Amino acid sequence: MLKLSQLTNVVVYAPKGTRGKDASTFTTFGKVHMAVFSPKGDRVVGMLVKRPDLAGMVKREDSFVALDAIAPCDGGVRVVKGPESFDDAARARLGIDWDACLIWSGMDARTTNGKVLGYVNDASFNTKTGKVEAFYVGDGSVAQSLVGSVEIPIEMLRGYEDGFMVVAPEAAKLALTGGVAGKAGEGYARAKYEGKKAAKKAGETAGKAVDKGSKALGKTLGRTKGMFSSFVDEFRKAKE
Repeated sequence: MLKLSQLTNVVVYAPKGTRGKDASTFTTFGKVHMAVFSPKGDRVVGMLVKRPDLAGMVKREDSFVALDAIAPCDGGVRVVKGPESFDDAARARLGIDWDACLIWSGMDARTTNGKVLGYVNDASFNTKTGKVEAFYVGDGSVAQSLVGSVEIPIEMLRGYEDGFMVVAPEAAKLALTGGVAGKAGEGYARAKYEGKKAAKKAGETAGKAVDKGSKALGKTLGRTKGMFSSFVDEFRKAKE
C-alpha cells in the first residue's frame, strides 16, 4: 500500500516526443499534483500532473495520467505506456465518466447523520488496482500535528454529497492515529485538548486558509474542470 502524500510533487517523466511516441528517451513531464478517484470514490484511477509553464511564463492546465501507466524510477515515476496514458485517450481506455470522477483531497468529511469530522488529507491505496484501503481525516495543520488524523477504512465510505465525503456514523468514534502527542504516548483527551489550544493560539488565519483549501480542492472534477527514497521502495514493493 502507498499513501497519496508520498506521491504528491513527485516528478513524472514521459517518453520524449508527442505524448509518448518516442519511448527511447524520457523527459520531465511535470509533477504529481493530486489524485483522481473513480465516481464511487473507492479507487484511484490516475493523477493530475502539473505541467511546467511554457517559456517559464504561460501556465498550462494539469494533465491526467492513468495510474496503470506509471511506474517508479530513479528520481520519480515514469510513464510506461504510450499515448493512451494521457488525458482523453486514457479516460476512454479506462472507461471512466470524467464528469463524475472525484478529488477527495481537501474535501470536508461528515457522517451520514451530519457530524462533521474534518477534511481528507491523505489516503492509502493499492498501486496495482488503485483500490483504496483507508482515508485519513484531520482538522488542520496545527492541531493535526499534535493529535494526528482519523483513519477511516474504505468500508465506511458512503459516497459524495453536496461538497462532502460522506461516511458511516461509526467513523466519529474512531481513534486518532499519528501526531506528535500520539507518538509520545499522550492520552487521547489530553492530545485533543492540546491540539485545540495550539490551534487557537495560532489564530484564525490558518483555519481560514485551510477552509479555503478545502473548498478549492475538494470538488467534483466535472464542476471545475518525504522521503522520496521510501516512496520509491514502497511503490516498487506494491507493484511486485
